[in-house]
Amino acid sequence: MPIDPYILLLLGTVGIAALLPARGTGADVASGASTAAIAFLFFLYGARLSTREALDGLKHWRLHTTVLACTFVVFPLLGLAARGLVPVLLTHPLYQGLLFLTLVPSTVQSSIAFTSIARGNVPAAICAGSFSSLAGIVVTPLLAAALLGGNAGGFSADSVVKIVLQLLVPFLAGQVLRRWIGGFITRHKKVLGYVDRGSILLVVYTAFSEGMVQGIWHQVSALRLAALLAVEAVVLAVMLTLTWYGAKALRFDREDRIAIQFAGSKKSLASGLPMASVLFGAHASLAVLPLMLFHQMQLMVCAVIAKRRARDPQPEVSETAAPTAGSRTAVGTGTRSG
Repeated sequence: MPIDPYILLLLGTVGIAALLPARGTGADVASGASTAAIAFLFFLYGARLSTREALDGLKHWRLHTTVLACTFVVFPLLGLAARGLVPVLLTHPLYQGLLFLTLVPSTVQSSIAFTSIARGNVPAAICAGSFSSLAGIVVTPLLAAALLGGNAGGFSADSVVKIVLQLLVPFLAGQVLRRWIGGFITRHKKVLGYVDRGSILLVVYTAFSEGMVQGIWHQVSALRLAALLAVEAVVLAVMLTLTWYGAKALRFDREDRIAIQFAGSKKSLASGLPMASVLFGAHASLAVLPLMLFHQMQLMVCAVIAKRRARDPQPEVSETAAPTAGSRTAVGTGTRSG
């Protein structure tokens, strides 16, 4: 049951924002730095993400269509269904955050890690996560604008400009420059990972500072947070069940079902936090809270599932099939390092 150290850093950042929120000129500086950090984050996402990897996944189009449907159709439908819990269990701002959580793309790294542990189709998990990230750059803001309305800026010209300038343009710039800077990005992956996380911490600090200054945290009680956790646990359980047994009904083999379950039941904290900052503005703190809680929950639950899947009996492989299986693993390793 892993506790993600980064979640502890995020919670610490929230605590700092609660005790020492940015005000006045400091708030303006933090907001400007946060805007620049978001643009740089999406530039790095574009520079890292191999379009070829994502497009190569189209060869296994049934699997990737299934993952995309889970991520951008089934998840949002569950989010819309949760509207009936307002105001009995959830406040409207917490529900908005929960609905936004259901709109963000799937993870890449954790989906790959858990699929590997469970002895699933790692190349498929790589491609599914990459393709979901690519689609999420456009699909998530559009879904948020359509389903969240004025709370996420709607389809106003201002919101469109923000999305294009802060998310899409930097991402496309990273994609264009990837052929020249891709090697540098790969060689300095660890250092740039710290830059990623530091940028997200800045985004979180800015969002929660604005929330503290506006006093929106008075709207959240311990009972409401407990209710939110319970609702998220139900959503995660439903998605884990649907992805596993739905993939079985669609006649995917065991390795593909594992990839579908882990890629189709997760949500990306790294992509969701910056997007929420752009789409929600001053109300971003309540919008990202459900995503932060869900992130930790999905790691803990999926770690247990992956270890159990790893103990499943290994299917017998004939000598003629062995080279194919070996090449599959090799492809996965090569794609991942690239």
